[in-house]
Amino acid sequence: MAAPANQEMLAKLQNGRGFIAALDQSGGSTPKALKLYGVEESEYNGDEEMFATVHAMRTRIVTSPAFTGERILGAILFENTLDRDIGGMPSSQFLWQEKQVVPFLKVDKGLADEEGGVQVMKPMPGLDELLDKAVAQGVFGTKMRSVIKQANAEGIAKVVEQQFDIGKRILAKGLVPIIEPEVDIHSTDKAESETILKGLLLKHLDALGDDKVMLKLTLPETANFYKECVEHPNVLKVVALSGGYSRDEANKRVSENNGMIASFSRALTEGLSAKQSEDEFNDMLNSSIESIYQASLS
Repeated sequence: MAAPANQEMLAKLQNGRGFIAALDQSGGSTPKALKLYGVEESEYNGDEEMFATVHAMRTRIVTSPAFTGERILGAILFENTLDRDIGGMPSSQFLWQEKQVVPFLKVDKGLADEEGGVQVMKPMPGLDELLDKAVAQGVFGTKMRSVIKQANAEGIAKVVEQQFDIGKRILAKGLVPIIEPEVDIHSTDKAESETILKGLLLKHLDALGDDKVMLKLTLPETANFYKECVEHPNVLKVVALSGGYSRDEANKRVSENNGMIASFSRALTEGLSAKQSEDEFNDMLNSSIESIYQASLS
């Protein structure tokens, strides 16, 4: 395994208790995230104002007294966030130095059009430069997302192969990749997709040698379905995406899957509003964090 930049971060992920906050909504999903936060599209003009507004939202979350490494192991950032400061420090450094939260970076450029029941990732022409920037900023690992919509064995194989091929490039830079082949929760053959996916994941994990990766997976139809992945020697952590489930439903499913921890985005920010006072905002965030933390202890 390529040595991670920070052994303390590795130890935190291996031994700490808690979950990973996904704060990585990118260009396409930002307007929706802001709308859920109570900010309409009419309140900002163009991408620059939009990203400044969402950065203010993320800054409010990260600087809240509720957001600390006691319950949150790591946080996934969007590249635009990595390029900005929080509290007068680069965002990734603020997370670790001030909050003891391990920083990750979303590196994919979005999804290609659906083909063969899946969406692989779009090409990433500037990946090496982005990874070098992440290393320079003290980032521990990365995240990249594909989507599986149908139980198509050939399509799912393409998703997993692409994830691990790029994952090896990330490992070569000394970063730990989070492999995320999401299974759409609305898929009519979700359980069958999960069966195909698990077999392929285990095959690729077995071929990793000494390298370790993390997995980010949709909460399965059968509790503890990914037990072999959780216990695999080449897996540092298995985290769960909420995938559109409500926070209550996502928490319930996480608690039923021993060894899986949450890595929620929308389910984390559910109920937060730009219009709330600081006390209201911090109380709501604290309640959300506590419920996700408790679900992740199973």
